[in-house]
Amino acid sequence: MGESQQSVTARSTVRPEGFRLRTEFREPPAQFEGCFSSFYHMTLEVDEPGGLLTDYLQPEWANIRFFCGNTPDAAIGATRIRGAPFVATGASVLPCHFALGQVRMWGVGFLPLGWARFFDADASDCANIVCDGAVHPAFTRFAELGNTLCNPEASVDEQYDSLVETMSRLMRPARDEQRIQRVHAALVDGDFSSVHDLADACAMSVRTMERVCGRYFGFSPKLLMRRQRFMRSLATFMLQPGSRWTEAMDAHYHDQAQFTREFHEFMTMNPSEYAALDRPVLKSFMEARARATGSAAQTLDAPPPR
Repeated sequence: MGESQQSVTARSTVRPEGFRLRTEFREPPAQFEGCFSSFYHMTLEVDEPGGLLTDYLQPEWANIRFFCGNTPDAAIGATRIRGAPFVATGASVLPCHFALGQVRMWGVGFLPLGWARFFDADASDCANIVCDGAVHPAFTRFAELGNTLCNPEASVDEQYDSLVETMSRLMRPARDEQRIQRVHAALVDGDFSSVHDLADACAMSVRTMERVCGRYFGFSPKLLMRRQRFMRSLATFMLQPGSRWTEAMDAHYHDQAQFTREFHEFMTMNPSEYAALDRPVLKSFMEARARATGSAAQTLDAPPPR
């Protein structure tokens, strides 16, 4: 068995009516430790020509996705993209609503340390956007990946190897790496009631932490803390079929009314409206991610121990 085959950490197949969706997560090599949430490959087949699968992706860190076949119609907040084979998203506190036809896709999720090592732009300047990665200056350096990832003659293993080679060539050391890791670990694992408590745990001033968060995480420390609380609740609900929101709510919510307000802010709909959706893509991804990485959502991935 070759190195690429050994890197497969989880596969998932779901069959929403009229569709077949297969996802495969591959663990990035050790040289990228802390940079990526995952490398993942998806194949979507449709029974009827022109059929479209729709879903909402939850708030997450930055991603790049390459589509071979149909391209998505996708929107985050006020930004929208259609017809682009290379779609990029910045860190978000809003959902990504999309419609997608038959396609093969590669995706790469960047953790904050990955943003530091691969991007020149401030993460806050790319927050809550979906864009054509071949045009947006923050993402154009990855456009060359489309030559292999969208080449129908290349096998999935060959595409993965090309992805690893390109990322190895593009990666460079970054300043603030230790600070980034401290903030990231505290956000995922910590239990803090205020930004000052978070800053103290990270051994830095509030002002320094705000700078680090804006540059590499995309949002203020307070908003990041709120997003983590919300994502813990959403992941619990998604992975426990039949559960109620009151059972999934994070303990730090004062009451259900506060949770409902936060849910509407982060997902632009009420919990009951979201629960009524099919969510075929998100369900497949979250279940496969939970098996592959131990966390169901990109925002819940912890950095490696320091």
